Amino acid sequence: MPAPNPLLAAHSRLGALACLLCLPFMAGAAPESPSQEHTAEAQPYPLVIGHRGASGYVPEHTLGAYALAVTLGADYIEPDLVMTKDGQLVARHDNELGLTTDVADHPEFAERKRSKTVDGIALNGWFSEDFTLAELKTLRAIERIPDVRPGNARLNGSLQIPTLQEIIDLSKDLQRSQQRQIGLYIETKHPSHFQQQGLSMEKPLLKILRENGLDSAEAPVYIQSFEVNNLKQLSRDSDIRLIQLYGEGQPFDQVSSGGSLTYAQMATPQGFKQVAEYAVGVGPHKSAIIPLDSKGMLDPANATRFVADAHAAKLKVHPYTFRAENSFLPVNLRKGDDPQARGDIEQEIDIFLDAGIDGLFMDQPDIGIKLRK
Repeated sequence: MPAPNPLLAAHSRLGALACLLCLPFMAGAAPESPSQEHTAEAQPYPLVIGHRGASGYVPEHTLGAYALAVTLGADYIEPDLVMTKDGQLVARHDNELGLTTDVADHPEFAERKRSKTVDGIALNGWFSEDFTLAELKTLRAIERIPDVRPGNARLNGSLQIPTLQEIIDLSKDLQRSQQRQIGLYIETKHPSHFQQQGLSMEKPLLKILRENGLDSAEAPVYIQSFEVNNLKQLSRDSDIRLIQLYGEGQPFDQVSSGGSLTYAQMATPQGFKQVAEYAVGVGPHKSAIIPLDSKGMLDPANATRFVADAHAAKLKVHPYTFRAENSFLPVNLRKGDDPQARGDIEQEIDIFLDAGIDGLFMDQPDIGIKLRK
């Protein structure tokens, strides 16, 4: 048998990737339970999570972005979930649709634009809960930050808003083709807001995961949230592994209910112990682990006790978000003056790996995979 031609193999991979990005995905594939060898027990370390898919290369939260993230080696893909008017779970970073879809170009939806307060923030735009799934399927994704990622914007108008079921079907198809575990790292966005709209997320989410055999502690699934109460509810109703996200100030459900709990309190040794009662890990902004100095520089000597204290409570630490472009990097890791140019993201990741993190969210997951190897 002749030796494989590496050039032909490369063309084959590129062709397959083009198909993944440009052709309809097999959303109607029949659900199946994950095979026994693809469980959450044996995971790569540290985990590399494709942040909103491979959002550094393809418009975020599209099947193309998720497929590319997996092709580049990501262990998990991250769908942020919002609700539709008819109770369907779809992937968007926010329920306001103006930044990431072409809804503004649809005259039939012009009257849907309105002002609304979401998690205490006044917004004006189009909101997922005012659209049925069928209506959202007429929209197309656009790049959120075209000034930084003009290459991504070339795909504007070519990719749909996917449902959670479509993402699960895609992950199973890719798992079969790659013969490795493909995990889902799901975020519930604005759960209190949707509950106030009569569109609670938790039961529909668990129902879909259960129907796909992904509702156990062994399944390759995490669910994360910036809120506390919905994670506690999920903990009571399922064995799925949960991640408490950390932001600034207070979790919104604490604000809306008049509670006093703050993220700072949750980041103390006692706070971590309390989080460990319902979650297996925490997701802080990377600045909670190593804050930048007054000049915007990253110095590992400034590391806090966040990782050590979380580990003492037996919690994994998966910080967000690592991005390669200069505009997102500390001053001392930028290369040149072009905000679109790639800086020394490798050094930033190495510094955080040395700080003891267990995984990381990346817009360009291939970089994390190379460093891990």
